Amino acid sequence: MSVAVIILAAGAGTRMQSDLPKVLHQVAHAPLVAHAIASTAELTPSRFVVVTGHGADAVEAEVSNFLPEASFARQEERLGTGHAVAQARPALEGFAGKALVLFGDTPFVKPETLSRMLASDADITVLGFEAANPKGYGRLVLGADGFLDRIVEQKDANAAEDAVTLCNSGVMCVAVPQMFDLIDRIDNTNASGEYYLTSLPEIGNAQGLKTAVVTCEEAETLGVNSRTDLAKAEALFQSRARSELLANGVSLHAPDTVFLAQDTVIGRDAVIEANVVFGPGVTVESDARIRAFSHLEGCHVSAGAIVGPYARLRPGAEIGPDAKVGNFVEIKSADIQAGAKVNHLSYVGDATVGEAANIGAGAITCNYDGVMKHRTEIGERAFVGSNSSLVAPVTIGKQALVGSGSVITRNVPDGALAIGRGDQVNKPGLAIRLMDRLRAIKARKQS
Repeated sequence: MSVAVIILAAGAGTRMQSDLPKVLHQVAHAPLVAHAIASTAELTPSRFVVVTGHGADAVEAEVSNFLPEASFARQEERLGTGHAVAQARPALEGFAGKALVLFGDTPFVKPETLSRMLASDADITVLGFEAANPKGYGRLVLGADGFLDRIVEQKDANAAEDAVTLCNSGVMCVAVPQMFDLIDRIDNTNASGEYYLTSLPEIGNAQGLKTAVVTCEEAETLGVNSRTDLAKAEALFQSRARSELLANGVSLHAPDTVFLAQDTVIGRDAVIEANVVFGPGVTVESDARIRAFSHLEGCHVSAGAIVGPYARLRPGAEIGPDAKVGNFVEIKSADIQAGAKVNHLSYVGDATVGEAANIGAGAITCNYDGVMKHRTEIGERAFVGSNSSLVAPVTIGKQALVGSGSVITRNVPDGALAIGRGDQVNKPGLAIRLMDRLRAIKARKQS
């Protein structure tokens, strides 16, 4: 069955109090609209239309980054959800399958829920949920046959309808040609003067069509309309993601203190200690350990590696099998190969650290000249002494040794010892005389 997906993403989101379009606000380091799109990936849609309006250029640019095949339709005037879906008609010309209408600010509808909607043999299928507190939601009023009779907004509900707890999520599934025929019959004789997609069931019933309801958990239908909603969505995502990791064999020492991105991948038997933050683009393989208070983004950690505590892995960090990145170490655009160690207070950027090499405490690669970035190549089993500065571009050969406190500006051959320090000069007794003089000056100032 061919499936089209229509994402409504035209709203301004005034309650967000933001210049950013609402659907571009992020949960787990990904825009809300990206979550909505991700929920449809398993359905392999053959058409994908995003209806934009407020901030259309920004929304379309962002969606194109992760879904280049998407088509866009602009809702120049915001005249309701029915009017918004109507803007997708040209992009779906000639399409004969079913369309799912989703919302760019409703990020958590599950793929299996959407599959159940597509499997319905009704002409129109609406996604509903039993609300713990139905206040503010449209009610789904069922007929005696169990099919949907109508959708009633709360402000229009009578006492019996107001008591209904089965509520409308707004998500809908309709065959495309039929959907646009029904939309053409919607009128705007309401207080807002808008064309509402919720009119479709009543119009369809009047034509002898069947309208069914598929239900899901209320959490799936969470819509984000304010910063408070955004915080709730973040908490819900993190709770679900942590639970999935635990179920898949990942150890979390303090789950509530671990924060994950939408695309975080962690292998079984990995251990994540307390207060670890994952930015986008992180993969941690099985048996790796991420120790407390570490921050990872855009990086790959191989099996058996140990990172942290208090480590920062920036984009382009590749940590090899059984490598160690220790406390207060920052790695950026660098390949730390198998068994290598960068254990203390170091910065390694734009570099390769060979297998079993050792980088001493406080050593840094000086990779930036103020304009360009330059690489440092450190050979296997090399040893870089503490508090050394490697001024890139530079190569430290295999099994080479850099003496502590050196500033290295030239290549070091394989197996060589490099010492790049200024000459040490000792002045006998000068320290005592100098300190006595400084204390005397201080005393005169205080008198």
